[in-house]
Amino acid sequence: MFERFAGNARMAVVAAQEQARELRSPEIRVEHLLLGLLQQAEPRLRTLLAQNGLTERNALRSLGTAGEDEPLGAGDAEALRSIGIDLDAVRESLEANFGADALNRAVPSDESWGLRGRRRGGRFGHIPFTRGAKKVLELSLREALARREKTIETGHVLLGILRAPGPVAAELLGGSEGITRLRGEVHTFLDKAA
Repeated sequence: MFERFAGNARMAVVAAQEQARELRSPEIRVEHLLLGLLQQAEPRLRTLLAQNGLTERNALRSLGTAGEDEPLGAGDAEALRSIGIDLDAVRESLEANFGADALNRAVPSDESWGLRGRRRGGRFGHIPFTRGAKKVLELSLREALARREKTIETGHVLLGILRAPGPVAAELLGGSEGITRLRGEVHTFLDKAA
């Protein structure tokens, strides 16, 4: 099926894998596919998404990862506090014992990747798709076939996401109301592109 993907759609799937890796996810989820689209979709489709309040930056911020240099965010700190662990005190202790940049040095660099994508002391470089992400890719094919189009474009992948977004992607897309509105706009976008 992957051979039916057009260039940008194929690059979006590859970008989804990179997003999952950067976000340290053990699998490629629907929200990673959405992030991949936000990076690799045609400019007109990215503009359409931005007009609906969805940009890569906003999506990353919503996922709690944009602009955070810290491995743990505010939600994590609150959860730890509820069981008696003060994350700020832990950070201060680490910095006092190991230096001010101890937490930055703890994040693996690109140099820690070995041959063939295998990470030293870690898991193999291939990241599997979740069942939901696989379903989105299958739905992308169905959307293209339903429109009698031979290749799967980024718009078809987005339609697949809109049909089976999963809870995280659904929230990023503005819930059921946003999904319904965006679905109509994507069909119009594909009609104009054809």
